[in-house]
Amino acid sequence: MTQHSSEPFRLIVTGGGTGGHTYPALTAVRTLQARLAAAGRALEVLWVGVDGGLENRVAAGEGIPFRAVATGKVRRSSNPLKLVSPANLRDMSRVPLGVAQARTIVSDFKPDVVLATGGYVAVPVGLAAKMCRRPLVVHEQTVRLGLANRSLARAATRFAVSSEATLELLPESVRGTTVVTGNPVRPEVLAGHARKAVDALGLHSFASGLPTVYVTGGAQGSQQINELVRDTLPWLLSQANVIHQCGPANLDALSATVRTLSPDLAARYHLTGYVGSELPDVLALADVVLSRSGAGTIAELTALGKAAVLVPLATSAGNEQAQNAMHLQRQRAAVALTGEVNTTMLQGAIGPLLADPGLREQIAHQARQMGRPDAAERLVDVLLSAASAGPSGR
Repeated sequence: MTQHSSEPFRLIVTGGGTGGHTYPALTAVRTLQARLAAAGRALEVLWVGVDGGLENRVAAGEGIPFRAVATGKVRRSSNPLKLVSPANLRDMSRVPLGVAQARTIVSDFKPDVVLATGGYVAVPVGLAAKMCRRPLVVHEQTVRLGLANRSLARAATRFAVSSEATLELLPESVRGTTVVTGNPVRPEVLAGHARKAVDALGLHSFASGLPTVYVTGGAQGSQQINELVRDTLPWLLSQANVIHQCGPANLDALSATVRTLSPDLAARYHLTGYVGSELPDVLALADVVLSRSGAGTIAELTALGKAAVLVPLATSAGNEQAQNAMHLQRQRAAVALTGEVNTTMLQGAIGPLLADPGLREQIAHQARQMGRPDAAERLVDVLLSAASAGPSGR
């Protein structure tokens, strides 16, 4: 690719189903657009995904043209016989149709490069890129390989991963084309100011001498984390200020617990259903984060260098959240709580962090060492390199 070409740079992006696949792709698109604009070149993007999926809504909100293709979902099971289920067979029969649709889209659009970030829709589009001899960059967000990305590994011109630990999981024939980029993090997440969180959320009654804990289970909240916090709340508030993002559906039930607190403890507790644009500022204020361990969360916490206690979602695909959490714990960059977690375990994990600023900083430092705040720029480097090399440039 010629950087100063007057022709627009053409990108097909595919991946979705969850925010973990969708938002890194969006961050990469925005970063590539800014890089090209600085060089005086336009970007033309086409997002290929599932009709009505999250990626469809995100693309529409960003004004990115969208095309839908058929795809099939493999329902995993530890029992091989259950993999040959009627639902799996029915869905997998849709893949050839999806590949045919994707091949037409890729052939018509003629992208300089295709970016696949995972999810079942990435498979037909990635295969179509290979068939049409268009460069394909596959990006893996988690420590372990997702099923879709594993199936595309040998078709990729470049394979981008978020962690060095993923390299040993790749086929040897692919490792030579693999680059560790990290997982793209939205720039605004890295630009928070603690004081803004205090003013925006009205946290002036927080005790200045205590650390602040941010509790989150994602946009919808986590019943498991909410119940752990609820059952240990008086103890927790004796040790820290707490911002608790519980999910809109859980707000009323937890508000009843707040009414049982003494006034001095209640003054140190901020309960909210949702944290929106204030999130970067809340993260800047937090000394400790209690959360799930999805790929996006891990990328943000390590890029910021935050001490964290991680409670993985047990039902995540391929147990990837537990893999993410345990990888950080092995590096002493977080504390992981897996299995049947109770309040005693939570207190044992978070108590030392609240009591010892030195320990908090040690873990935060290790997290920062693992973080890649420039991951989006690194991924853009890979996209431009792949476009220059062509589909066989390995």
